[in-house]
Amino acid sequence: MHGGQEHVITPDQAGSLHGLFTERVRRTPEAVAYRFFDAAHNQWVSLTWAQVRDEVGRWQAALQREGLQPGDRVGIMLRNCPQWMMFDQAALSLGLVVVLLYTVDRPDNVAYIAEDAGIKVLLFENGDQWLGLSGVSKQMTAVQRFVCLRPVAARGEERLISVDKWLPERAALQAEVRPDRHALATIMYTSGTTGRPKGVMLSHEGILWNAYASMDVFAVRQDDVFLSFLPLSHAFERTLGYYLTVMTGAQVAFARSISSLSEDLRTIRPTVLIAVPRVFERIYQAIQTRLHESSGFRQKFFRFAVGIGWARFLHQQGRGPWILDFLLWPLLQRMVAQKILAHLGGNLRVAVSGGAALPFEIAQTFLGLGLPLVQGYGLTETGPVVSGNHLDRNDPASVGEAIPGVEVRLGEQSALLVRGPSNMLGYWNNPAATAAMIDAEGWLNTGDTARITNTGHIYITGRLKEVIVMSNGEKIPPGDMEQAILRDRLFEQVMVYGEGRPYLVVLATVNPDVWVKLAQDLGVRADMPESLHDLRVERAALGRVAAQIREFPGYAKVRRVLLLDEHWSIENGLLTPTLKLKRAQVVAKYAERIENLYQGH
Repeated sequence: MHGGQEHVITPDQAGSLHGLFTERVRRTPEAVAYRFFDAAHNQWVSLTWAQVRDEVGRWQAALQREGLQPGDRVGIMLRNCPQWMMFDQAALSLGLVVVLLYTVDRPDNVAYIAEDAGIKVLLFENGDQWLGLSGVSKQMTAVQRFVCLRPVAARGEERLISVDKWLPERAALQAEVRPDRHALATIMYTSGTTGRPKGVMLSHEGILWNAYASMDVFAVRQDDVFLSFLPLSHAFERTLGYYLTVMTGAQVAFARSISSLSEDLRTIRPTVLIAVPRVFERIYQAIQTRLHESSGFRQKFFRFAVGIGWARFLHQQGRGPWILDFLLWPLLQRMVAQKILAHLGGNLRVAVSGGAALPFEIAQTFLGLGLPLVQGYGLTETGPVVSGNHLDRNDPASVGEAIPGVEVRLGEQSALLVRGPSNMLGYWNNPAATAAMIDAEGWLNTGDTARITNTGHIYITGRLKEVIVMSNGEKIPPGDMEQAILRDRLFEQVMVYGEGRPYLVVLATVNPDVWVKLAQDLGVRADMPESLHDLRVERAALGRVAAQIREFPGYAKVRRVLLLDEHWSIENGLLTPTLKLKRAQVVAKYAERIENLYQGH
């Protein structure tokens, strides 16, 4: 399967996730494993695999002193950093089960997960996090030790200790406690858009197998450099950006923060980037804003360059003719494409987008600029990767073909069903939810609707649960409409609503810069919140919505718009930690104002 890739460690050679790590150390001890930014000395620092092993030995000894038994749960609530890996590997070496928590999650959610999973040791980052956690620490009865990466004042909490006091000076890494590849390795809580989060149980075998099979699509090389910034508590980043890099011996640099991402991209110049659509959307919006402010000629020139690049992409894929204009590409590349791709480091061999749908025209723009961009698909429950586009069979409208060994088919209502060795063992302590998700034959219902072509390409067409059924019986998947409306820069976040109603309405948060300009044009004051509900403003916003959803069927008409200046966030409980919209919470928060949109009709 991976011809000529002698550097790859197979699942059989690894035996377990910790076995994967020790085999990597054995093969390339002096190669650089990780790079991170040392703020104290204001410089990037490299760690070799041998150095990481020596550190894991210290973490292992500290965990051993806590007197835990194989199968006990421990939790990580850190930003991406080398210590994340060290704690994970130390825990796995002792047969412990690692539970992942989002650093941005709300304290009450963290407390729920800690109790539900019975977390014994919880590693977190700093004093700010402790402020949130200390308020719910009494609810976390199973926790016997809170470990903070930075020095922190305990103030009467005997379970709290900082890492510098917890880790021994040095300790040699001991052999793994009876590795069992079928054992539970981790519990990852999916932040449901409804109800309490559910703990997805994944085994050593399932994760190893998924990382290895994913290489059929993402052929990672030993000389690749990753920039890691998607949270490692996300299954997508953890498998492809962590275990897969150990498997191949590739190097990972940890981004400092999202705000310094563009600088880190230029410094690290990664060859592989794993991202969610939001990253590409932000760059695309920045390009559009700059174009908006430039001359008509420059706008035309940019569109011409992207058009030629897109035609070239189709020709290379065997889906379009060769045209004379391709001779201009070296010039267009130098004048347009390279300048924009430099913002991504200018060195990318492949960029992978996953976690949500990437709007087609954004994919088309980047592919037209010559960025090798592929979409993949998966769920935490499928361990996680189900499919991906190959660089030479890349259709940006699809999520690619199933990875080797994963079976896909369509069930009732065109639901995408998945069966394979990396499917979850089930939901932790929740057999009813498990039975609802996986049938007796092992088919897991993704909850997404799809179509599959004879080439094996999978096209996601909507979500089963998120279909709006209007009072006239018409069914509308809101996701596509929301993506279309977001093409207008006035709208930053959009939700289409109309469940059981006679027509659709749109709730949207506004982009402050574009709003100020629109307010000026309409002669209203942008600094007065009530201006958002001015009839002239609503009419203008409705016109802009209508322009973006022209291609949708006639019954999918939006009659009213509610503009909002407060953004939806994780903090105000309207987004999940993976930035998915909590529709029910948004509806509840604005219930009265939504009712007003239906008054008198």
